[in-house]
Amino acid sequence: MTITLRPDSTVMFTGDSITDSGRLDSDQRLGSGYALRIAGEWGLRHPDRAVTWLNSGIAGDKMRDLEARWQTDVLDVRPDVVSILVGINDVGWHSYDPHGHVISTQEYAAAYDRLLAPLAEAGTQLVLIEPFLLPIRGSVEVGDVILDEEVRRQWRADLDPKIQAVRELARSYGAHLLAADGLFAGLAATTGPEYWAADGVHPTAPGHAALAEAWLRLVS
Repeated sequence: MTITLRPDSTVMFTGDSITDSGRLDSDQRLGSGYALRIAGEWGLRHPDRAVTWLNSGIAGDKMRDLEARWQTDVLDVRPDVVSILVGINDVGWHSYDPHGHVISTQEYAAAYDRLLAPLAEAGTQLVLIEPFLLPIRGSVEVGDVILDEEVRRQWRADLDPKIQAVRELARSYGAHLLAADGLFAGLAATTGPEYWAADGVHPTAPGHAALAEAWLRLVS
């Protein structure tokens, strides 16, 4: 079962830097990532069905940050479809921010549930994109902090139950799930992970294209 985008539908993308993709630092309101690619490809395929595409992703956001701005940025807009990708900052926050702390899966899932409940009540169609992490080699820099492979292995252990929480919420709410972690794992098996996300988190141009293609398979 796919989502049908009718003429004059409004689609809201929201989440962290992967969705933001530079939109706040440029004149491109959709950013330069998967949201822009989806809007462009949809327009090419369906010139007879105009859709309003919106992006409220903000780099660095965690679930608690989305929750703080949910009413203004999402609910007040009353979109027909909301697509959410958030979670990697809920995994790694404590390892690169001196003010950060470990966020449990229970805390993450409960906050996510609070975001989804009013949308479901309003009849909004939902796309939940799994957070993901690609197993690149070597160290990466996050702000002023260097993270080695051992830290990212810890991220992986923390991420897996959060991905499972997203899957369970998708089932509970009848949402469409984009299994992004599995998608990238399969793609990386032939090319290596760096091709899709050089730092393991932020997609490259092909990575954003892969997300966009998978997202568009969920709509008609």
